[in-house]
Amino acid sequence: MTLRDLATYPEQEAFSEIGAKYHVRVQELGVGISGESFAYGDDPYQEVAVFTAPNPDGTVVVFMHGGGWTNGYKEWMAFMAPPLTAAGITFVSMGYRLAPAVTWPSGVEDAAAGIAWVHKNIAKFGGDPDRIFVGGHSAGGHQAAWLAVRSDWQDAAGVPPDVIRGALPVSGVYDFTEGNGMPARPRFLGDDARNDADASPIHTIKHTPPFLMAWGDKDFPHLMVQAEDMARALRDVGGEVETVELADCDHLGASYACGDPAGTWTKSIIRWIKHN
Repeated sequence: MTLRDLATYPEQEAFSEIGAKYHVRVQELGVGISGESFAYGDDPYQEVAVFTAPNPDGTVVVFMHGGGWTNGYKEWMAFMAPPLTAAGITFVSMGYRLAPAVTWPSGVEDAAAGIAWVHKNIAKFGGDPDRIFVGGHSAGGHQAAWLAVRSDWQDAAGVPPDVIRGALPVSGVYDFTEGNGMPARPRFLGDDARNDADASPIHTIKHTPPFLMAWGDKDFPHLMVQAEDMARALRDVGGEVETVELADCDHLGASYACGDPAGTWTKSIIRWIKHN
């Protein structure tokens, strides 16, 4: 089916002021961009949207939306598709269930199931299942990074241990433990305090594919610090990491920049992917 009408989703929590602003803007940016929706689970949020390239080169970018783990739709990321598909990249926007309806680790379990769907089906759309890159903005960046550095979900999902060719988090969250700088503990972590470390990519690095990490130069300060700490932690275990600071971008602007065909992020990702 085509992209889902947002009114057909189960109700989410009310948007924050910044979330409402983002919701309006990404819908404006995505007007006229078409893709196909496919389910990887029974819940409406357990879907991917596939945007095919006119001349696919096999590369696949799977991207997850932000929204503080309580808001968001896969349709939000449609605006990112045109510059990537024009470069031969098959673009997939992945949805996942949200808090407070579900808590940790349901979101990453959904993401793992979505990756499994892509691995099994993407060849039908010109994608190479051996060239899957996974990214996301904000909460989506957290989930992408978590999947990339862990080695304990692939068998259960039925995918190869190296299914993620590279990770592309944008303004991601990497640390939920004490001193992380966040204004509040996200509710998706649930009641068990042990989840804070388990959900933190920086504290659970088991292996690492190449990373291209981006954030805005006017992003939330604690996320800028977390990104630099995460890049250092990855390099400390031998990971290949490239970082991109997006000029004149706050937290939302870093996301909008991912759809700019002439922007730094788009140019960086296309160049970086060709070398990975």
